[in-house]
Amino acid sequence: MTSLTIRDCREADIPAIAAIYGHWVATGLASFELEPPAPAELARRRDAVLAAGFPYIVAEGEGGRVLGYAYASHWRTRPAYRFACENSVYVDKDAKGGGVGRALLEALVARCTAQGLRLMVAVIGDSGNAPSIGLHRACGFEMVGILPAVGWKHERWVDSVLMQRALGEGARTPPRG
Repeated sequence: MTSLTIRDCREADIPAIAAIYGHWVATGLASFELEPPAPAELARRRDAVLAAGFPYIVAEGEGGRVLGYAYASHWRTRPAYRFACENSVYVDKDAKGGGVGRALLEALVARCTAQGLRLMVAVIGDSGNAPSIGLHRACGFEMVGILPAVGWKHERWVDSVLMQRALGEGARTPPRG
């Protein structure tokens, strides 16, 4: 792995994030979006994540290049779900397999745990997405289900894989607050 810095996302990172995400929307099944969103829309989404109090981070490589990004968001918005979050992790196509995703996910887990969240959920597009499933498994996530053929993209039915990981005390103790 090249030298990495994990840091908070800045507004100036949005063009790189748009390029990373746009590639996976256009060519892959990790996202169920059909068209890559414009940078302005991704900036709006980032602002909403931060306004909700969740972390939004990037992995910066040599020369300040953004190699990937990750964020947490509400798993669901109803109050009973307030101690659970969902993660999103995307890595530049040219940085795949170099440890960027793991560094991002480990940092995201640590930040969400420090905030008092108790459960992180991963919703992974495509049951054949071995890299993402393997990344989450390596970071302590367990498979909890598959929603078969829940999406239609690139002229095929696509599953969603559900994985989860306890944060901190998990469900062993009541939450604070």
